[in-house]
Amino acid sequence: MATKLLYPLSALSFSLSLSLLLPLSLFFHDVVSGRIPTTLDGPFEPVTIRLDQSLRGNAVDLPDSDARVQRRVKGFQPEQISVSLSANYDSVWISWITGDYQIGNDIKPLNPKTVASVVLYGKHREPLIHKATGYSLVYNQLYPFEGLQNYTSGIIHHVRLTGLKASTLYFYRCGDPSIPAMSSTYSFRTMPVSGPRNYPQRIAIVGDLGLTYNTTTTVSHIINNEPDLVLLLGDVTYANLYLTNGTGSDCYVCSFLNTSIHETYQPRWDYWGRFMQTLVSKVPIMVVEGNHEIEQQAENQTFVAYSSRFAFPSEESRSSSPFYYSFNTGGIHFIFLGAYVAYNESADQYKWLKRDLADVDRSLTPWLIAAWHPPWYSSYKAHYREVECMRVAMEELLYSYGVDIVFNGHIHAYERSNRVYNYTLDQCAPVYITVGDGGNREKMAIEFADEPGNCPEPWTTPDRYIGGFCAGNFTAGPAAGKFCWDRQPEYSAFRESSFGHGILEVKNETWALWTWYRNQDSAKVAGDQIYIVRQPHLCPVHLKATERLWSSARWT
Repeated sequence: MATKLLYPLSALSFSLSLSLLLPLSLFFHDVVSGRIPTTLDGPFEPVTIRLDQSLRGNAVDLPDSDARVQRRVKGFQPEQISVSLSANYDSVWISWITGDYQIGNDIKPLNPKTVASVVLYGKHREPLIHKATGYSLVYNQLYPFEGLQNYTSGIIHHVRLTGLKASTLYFYRCGDPSIPAMSSTYSFRTMPVSGPRNYPQRIAIVGDLGLTYNTTTTVSHIINNEPDLVLLLGDVTYANLYLTNGTGSDCYVCSFLNTSIHETYQPRWDYWGRFMQTLVSKVPIMVVEGNHEIEQQAENQTFVAYSSRFAFPSEESRSSSPFYYSFNTGGIHFIFLGAYVAYNESADQYKWLKRDLADVDRSLTPWLIAAWHPPWYSSYKAHYREVECMRVAMEELLYSYGVDIVFNGHIHAYERSNRVYNYTLDQCAPVYITVGDGGNREKMAIEFADEPGNCPEPWTTPDRYIGGFCAGNFTAGPAAGKFCWDRQPEYSAFRESSFGHGILEVKNETWALWTWYRNQDSAKVAGDQIYIVRQPHLCPVHLKATERLWSSARWT
């Protein structure tokens, strides 16, 4: 990969002196020798790895006959067990489902009050000396149209454990001991306490996962990489690629032109929960909504499955919504944002984001990382500049508070940017990384907007979900007067169409190693790798872009 080395060794040495945990010898071995590039070497010349045509297969969903998605418990024994984080290390959520779903024309919802929500837990496998209780619910997916099948879920349980110790292994069982209907014993490890020297070792990041044979490879590779936390950047199950009778397609609008409403086949959510239990019953998973979670139903209800099945630290992070929230993992403050709910300055989400950013203590959580589903910066033809209105509304705020990295999905491919703000290279801007290549049924994105004949017309790119039209021709830079670049944009450092996932390893308060793994390689072979380096001495936070005069000139 071609690079531009912009900083003299003295600058690198100064940054190294800020590194409190990573040994100096390791930096010189990996960085100075050139084995692993760093963002200090950037901006990078754009690189494209073309699609390997042999990898287009296996984007086929697991059938309901696959043993990995079938119900393996009886009665009200727990299944689809998962762990998710609260806002801080001392609390987690345990979620599970009891009882089976129903689908058809004559369904009768289960009564959540008939089964208790109990978690027994402790630091030793036996005895489990602590007990916590929570709440339960049932959700319905209803269609007021003749011939469509309705769905009602099993009983979904969410229990919050509190008073936990940092970086500690806990064992737990969940269910209702009075029936009795309790799970086997599982375990999870809490996050480190917030502080500049404390970080989870590995964080797996993936988007647009679905439940295909490619998904199974992605999840297998994630498990082999032994993450402490999994971030799922939306588009979870792709249940909305199915009719209510279970007939599916790679392209809903192509195959089902005359449906009264965009149908979904909700049992795919249960299949997904069963398949994922092996991973997420032990490793916490944090999820943000994607467009495939909208799932409109009767009375214009949306996102019902997403909002019901997962536990979110919304209340703990003072958010009023499951669509945007924040949490700490050691010295990292994560912010998850919603691209499919209002985000302008008068919206609740924007006001919450402004408060949350203002409350971040960078002496305790030096790293500030944001994530949402559709990317602001992508050079692929698919969904090109689709959420420009969100970028216009929020980019200045995130930039002013010094967000370090942004993770997105939505595009079914991989792309890593140079540091960029308002389409201009800027050494204090975030690195944007798109990992929407988890393995879903819609296959990979393979066309680039900068290739001849691929640039969409500006009028075809409004925000379909929030409304508004913000994308127009560029007014400055190499693409001035055009809607697309005529070559790979300078903000795009690396792009490749392959299924895979990423691992983030924050080493200390200024250095983090990002590695992207491709499904076609072994789980330990890197498809892309870079050290992302914070420069707080150069990039003070809470300044408007126009006030950063020393970085307002183009980064060259």
